[in-house]
Amino acid sequence: MKSKFYLSLAVLLTLNAPVKAQELDALIERGQELFNSDTGCHVCHALSGEGLVGPSLLFGPTPVDIFDQLESNPVMGVIVNEMDPSDEDLAAISMYIRTLAEMELEADLPQRWLSDLEIVKSNQSEQLVFAMTERDLQVEAIETYASVRETWTRRSNEGSLLSHYRAGVLQTFDPGEAKFEPQPGKTYFYENVGTASTPAVLFEGYTLPESNQIVVGDAETHEVIASYLIPKSLRATVHTTMTSPDGRYVFIIGARADGVDDMAVANGLARLEASATLIKVDAVTLQPVEQIDIGGRLHHGQIFRDYLLLDMFGRGPDGLALMLFDPQTNEIVGGVKDIDLGGYVYTVWSDRDYEYIYALMEPAGYAPGRATGMAGAYAMYQGRLMAMRPYWVAKINADTWEVEKEYPVPGYRPNWLIVDAAKEHFYVINTLSNASKINIETGEVVWTNGTGIGPYGGSLNADETELWVANKGEAAGFSGRTITIMDTESGYPEQTLYGAYKADHVLLSPNGKEMWATSNAEGRIYVYDVESKELMTKIDMPGNGDAHGLAWVYYDENGEPRTVRDQGNFHNGVNPMTGNALNAP
Repeated sequence: MKSKFYLSLAVLLTLNAPVKAQELDALIERGQELFNSDTGCHVCHALSGEGLVGPSLLFGPTPVDIFDQLESNPVMGVIVNEMDPSDEDLAAISMYIRTLAEMELEADLPQRWLSDLEIVKSNQSEQLVFAMTERDLQVEAIETYASVRETWTRRSNEGSLLSHYRAGVLQTFDPGEAKFEPQPGKTYFYENVGTASTPAVLFEGYTLPESNQIVVGDAETHEVIASYLIPKSLRATVHTTMTSPDGRYVFIIGARADGVDDMAVANGLARLEASATLIKVDAVTLQPVEQIDIGGRLHHGQIFRDYLLLDMFGRGPDGLALMLFDPQTNEIVGGVKDIDLGGYVYTVWSDRDYEYIYALMEPAGYAPGRATGMAGAYAMYQGRLMAMRPYWVAKINADTWEVEKEYPVPGYRPNWLIVDAAKEHFYVINTLSNASKINIETGEVVWTNGTGIGPYGGSLNADETELWVANKGEAAGFSGRTITIMDTESGYPEQTLYGAYKADHVLLSPNGKEMWATSNAEGRIYVYDVESKELMTKIDMPGNGDAHGLAWVYYDENGEPRTVRDQGNFHNGVNPMTGNALNAP
């Protein structure tokens, strides 16, 4: 609430009256209040005015300077919408900034400023009216996110969407000898390494590995301990790394059941959307034990209750878009088909209590089958499309298999989703270079803001004040190499970190102190200190094969393993976001 001094000052300024010391103090007090408010100047320019993501203000901007920014700078939109400062507010802010800069406080400044501001506003050009074509009017009717929400029509079918697929073991293998000896009290990381790094970013004469590798390392020392190159007959285009809840098995994508070599996919001779298999690997010998037909091509996977929640990059004729897979029995306990969801599933996620499955959905029609979303994103980046049909998130009850809610998202092609610990909001990251915070109950967008080019994976820090986003360059036609850190309260980018080429997954480690980012192009893992934002180390994968996903397995004092972190969530009683961090990373 404005003080009586401030109200009297506004009257004096209107009358061009001189400002007395008492009114000047009230003006400065009002400026300090506005500057330090929740959506005030300090968010971008620091409490001192010295600058954060915005420049220093210690040169003493006038109300005209600030007004010009409000009119022309899109980043200032939140100030216009939330604060909506009056001319007198701008004078108060300018005067307070002068106190921060230790500049002279002349009593006639406010009146002079307001006179200048009146002149600037009177000289503004009238809004010209131009002819609009029929197409212009059509675009104007649909171009805002608000129009999408207002006209949203449910895509998924009503009722239970439960479908089944009978999985089958195609081959079994001798697991071989142990490659390392796990130690009680230690945490180990697992990485699935592929054969598609980018030689141009590595070194002259670099040659790609011949097959996939399972890599295990010490999470505390960041050293690779052991690896195993799986047989070429089982190799596939790598996408994820996941471990069973008990930490005894690693699961990765395997070769196609029809015998077509997946390297033909890399050479454009076979379709990535085709079905493949699942390879079950012993977590200590690092060797395959079973090859399983699951009716699809694994994309991402994570623990969900006693199962693994999988989404498919490609589907067989009767395959599922998402499924729950039992790692002990090798059975699919249930799943959902694309047709029942009204679009194609890209990735799926869950909350920390495994209550709901959140499926990121793509509209069909931009390419055959599952390629629709990537084809649309390419076309947008290249300017061949001017707009796309809306993308959305489907919230699925994991007990009833019903879609309880659909959330249209601002932007195109969502690929990563994180639910906060309180299950009040989720953060969604879009290929077309933006991220949003959405209220789970209402579907309202708290904020949306730009990231780096072609973002992919993301992670919250332990106290959930920061969202780290890996700018991969997805669909943009080149390799991104930055990480954007966003303030979760305001959505403003706080910092941009140098990263690896095509860093696609970024995950908070189980100790809550490190952020790990996997590189598809360099075949490395970059490890950052969460507090200082400094790069701690780079972990080279054997042969620099492309790294996808991460999982951490902890061995207790009795030597019993359990998975404590994968790309979806923290598990088995470990979660730095709820104060339950491991002492070791």
